[in-house]
Amino acid sequence: MIRFLSILILAASLRGCITYEFEHEFWVNTDGSGSLVVTAPPWLWNAMKNVGDARNVDGTVTPEAVGALFNSPALQKVRSKLVTRAGRPYITVSANFTDINALEGVRAFPDLAIALRREGERLRLFGVWRRPQSAGTAQGDDSGLMAVRFHLPSEIFDHRNASGGVERGNILSWRQDLKGGLAGAPIDFGATVGTRSVLSATLGLFAMAVAAGVAIIALVLWFFARSGRTPRGKSGGRGSRRGGSGSDDFLEYEPT
Repeated sequence: MIRFLSILILAASLRGCITYEFEHEFWVNTDGSGSLVVTAPPWLWNAMKNVGDARNVDGTVTPEAVGALFNSPALQKVRSKLVTRAGRPYITVSANFTDINALEGVRAFPDLAIALRREGERLRLFGVWRRPQSAGTAQGDDSGLMAVRFHLPSEIFDHRNASGGVERGNILSWRQDLKGGLAGAPIDFGATVGTRSVLSATLGLFAMAVAAGVAIIALVLWFFARSGRTPRGKSGGRGSRRGGSGSDDFLEYEPT
């Protein structure tokens, strides 16, 4: 039994440790703001987003060139850097945005259409990733996976065939073989979520619990204060009668 549980735990941990050759990852708030990270090896930045020259990837696809692609009023705090993974170079870019709907049309996303719409008391996220016709021609190792992933802010009511379903409570991923993406296979994604963030709901419940606890403590203190109080009038009357009787007896005492 213990061995079986260990296997399940290992499988769950491996599920959350999938690495992607080409990845768009978004952290989205209920108001449409959020942050993003895009990661890929240099040749894929050319093959998917047409950065640099396919004939000289090492010399033209640099963190500076990739970062320049994200220079847009729709993006803030853009940071790009070169990292290594298993000895191989990757360029990763992070940025903030105030409206995820404004990302479509930004030069950094010729391959991505994305929208977040309010529908009554829910939010609908939908879009598609597709390799653009303007993509570069650089080539490399295409044996890995690619993905579009979202960290969503509230309860997930449904999703459009996310790979592996809901992960860790609020993450949805859509992935496919990199080879298929390079061949033009799209990634359609979509989900319906609540308009109230998990954080605000949790803080609201916490505040209610604290208020209820304070009210209970106050009620208990009031109850003990009431039950421990002796009526003043009755106590004083008995005391004064006993005191008076004792005083008269002392004054009328005659020694023999």
